[in-house]
Formats: sequence, structure tokens, C-alpha cells
Amino acid sequence: MHDDEAPGTPETLTPSDAWRRLREGNRRFVEGSTEHPNQDAPRRHSLVAQQNPFAVIFGCSDSRLAAEIIFDVGLGDVFVVRTAGHVIDDAVLGSLEYSVALLNVPLIIVLGHDSCGAVTAAMESFETGTMPPGFIRDLVERITPSVITAHRNGIHDINSTVVEHVQETTRRIVDASKLISTAVDDGHTAVIGVTYRLAEGQAEMVSGFGAL
Repeated sequence: MHDDEAPGTPETLTPSDAWRRLREGNRRFVEGSTEHPNQDAPRRHSLVAQQNPFAVIFGCSDSRLAAEIIFDVGLGDVFVVRTAGHVIDDAVLGSLEYSVALLNVPLIIVLGHDSCGAVTAAMESFETGTMPPGFIRDLVERITPSVITAHRNGIHDINSTVVEHVQETTRRIVDASKLISTAVDDGHTAVIGVTYRLAEGQAEMVSGFGAL
């Protein structure tokens, strides 16, 4: 929401508009000039009966990857879905489809980051042949196809493998969801992959489906 808009006023943004707004917020975060928009009481009250997020961010659960902070946005701005290693399951796909079909969100971002623990665990399991216990194994099994693809492409370091996993995740979302792929084909929504550098605080697009 811009300063001259009433709280809760619906906006119609293109995928390009949405990505530009997030890039601008991330630039402020990197520069240390964050504005912390839409975080006051009037904004909170305006959202009681409705929400109108302009993007959905499907990111890793890592505590260093708080989406609203690194993109300098506030309440009601982004619809956030998080799992360790941004692994996809039915609940994730349902949440993403909800954001597109019912909230008309024009942009889906898959957000990964360097030094990802879940991707590291998948790489170690692939290299040693030893799987972790419990439901951590499920995470590793869902990330392993990206690790295999990375190895096939001659990629063996963690941060380059994260990029590969982000790219694979964006592709799987479009392949798995007919609703989302149709929205992409129609130009209503774009799905992009973004990696975040922990030290610099910078988010960079590494893949994409749809017009930006």
C-alpha cells in the first residue's frame, strides 16, 4: 500500500508491479533504510474484514529468513507459506492455489537462502547413503531430486545447490498445479524463484515462469 492510499483499499497489480515493490523493499533493507510500512493500528483495524496481499512468498522456515522483514512490508501485504527447505506437499499447493484463486495474488515467490540446513541434510544423505530419522527423512526425500539434478549438472557446493533447488521448486509448482499454470499462461500470475544471501541481505531472482 502506498502512503496516499486508504488502508485496506484493494489494488490491482501486475506480476511486474509486485516484484518491483518487493525489490524496492529489499533494497531498503540492504541499505538500512527500512520504512516498516503498514504496521500501525489503523492498518491492523483495516484488515479485520478483508485482506488483499500483493504477493505470496513460499519460503524456507529458517529463522534468518523472515519475509516481511527482508522485503520491508507489513500487515496484509504478503501471504506467507513456509516449510523447511521450502518443500512442497499437498497443503503447500493448496495454500498457493488459495492465494491465486481466492486472493487474486499476481506473484508467487519461492524463497531459498544460502547455507540452508535442509538442503545440506539432503546433500549429506545423498553422499553417504544414510537417511535421517523421523519426519526429517520426508524433508530430505523431497529435496533429494534437486540434489541429484545439481550433481548431474556438475554442482556440488551448498549455495549453488540451493539455487538449483529453488529453480526446481518453481518448476514443480507450475507442473503440479493446473490452476497455477493456467494463471501463469493467462498472464494473471507469475512464479519466480529467489535466493537470499544471509550476509548481504540481498534477494536475487534466479528463475521464473510468466511475464515480468
